[in-house]
Amino acid sequence: MNVKVAVFAPVNQTEVQEKVEKAILNFFPVTLELNVYSIPGLYGEGDLESLRLLHLRLRQERILDTARRIFLNGIEGNSTQFRLNKQVAYIGKLNFPAGEESLGSIDVEISADNEDDLLAIIDWLAPQTVDGEPVMEIEL
Repeated sequence: MNVKVAVFAPVNQTEVQEKVEKAILNFFPVTLELNVYSIPGLYGEGDLESLRLLHLRLRQERILDTARRIFLNGIEGNSTQFRLNKQVAYIGKLNFPAGEESLGSIDVEISADNEDDLLAIIDWLAPQTVDGEPVMEIEL
């Protein structure tokens, strides 16, 4: 299964770049590069392996239902997009902000070769639950 994960977070003048790096790396172990084009920020790409920490943390924080809804609502074609709160990610917690944040969020896009593969990734990351427990765990 071919999976591409793209992560971007703006680095504002009032922020310390290393803290933004830590916020991203707490969930996505990717190599980050500073992008200084229109919006200065950190950008990284990964594959399925770069989603394993997120997979684990979704279970530890018991937010599978919320994550699943957000992943499914973010689908466009063969990818899904979502945001994480940078400040909360810095302390190692997950939070999906309702809207755009003043300092910007961590923007994540997960792409697959086709819609079936994307849905399998979402099922792996955030399976359906009953009373908060996964109905069925799949391996990827």
